[in-house]
Amino acid sequence: MASKATYNLTYGLFVITAKDGEKDNGCITNTVGQVTTSPNRITLAVNKGNFTHDMIVKTGAFNASILSQAASFDIFKNFGFQSGRDVDKFAGFGDVVRSENGLYYITKGANSFISASVVNSWDVGTHTLFLADVTEQGVLNGVPSMSYEYYQSYVKPLPKKATKTVWRCKVCGYEYEGETLPADFVCPICKHGAEDFEKIEA
Repeated sequence: MASKATYNLTYGLFVITAKDGEKDNGCITNTVGQVTTSPNRITLAVNKGNFTHDMIVKTGAFNASILSQAASFDIFKNFGFQSGRDVDKFAGFGDVVRSENGLYYITKGANSFISASVVNSWDVGTHTLFLADVTEQGVLNGVPSMSYEYYQSYVKPLPKKATKTVWRCKVCGYEYEGETLPADFVCPICKHGAEDFEKIEA
């Protein structure tokens, strides 16, 4: 089976927000989709390990901020690389507005928001799939939505080039790879000792 075929499915990226009591939280997902227009309903799948998941299960409400191509990597770090169980993700993040349901949606790096009320849910293994009525929605600007492919290509930092430590013989050019060069190392080509090697990082 072609295991990478699903990589070619198109996905948007979203900040999903919820509120339980005085606690606001949010997480990154790529799993929001419209299923019907009458009634206007969407689906959302959230990993059970996310704190936002538990809040949606308890309260039955969430907002989806649709990320645009203006979203910076900092937004992904803030909402995706830390847990709301440990930090307040909205501390110092002031680009938010409360919708009619009392939940935040973000205005920085987003082009639209959708408020939703859960009408049903299903356990689908690692995630819960929520079916929800759209209760409010708004367009914030005309910046194109960010696709998962756009994020991978233009927003996510490129992996740092792997470096290796090389010790090069100053006499013949032989190269030894390793973090340290043994003190008693002898060049297998010219037979010079470790004192005639220089450290080079490629």
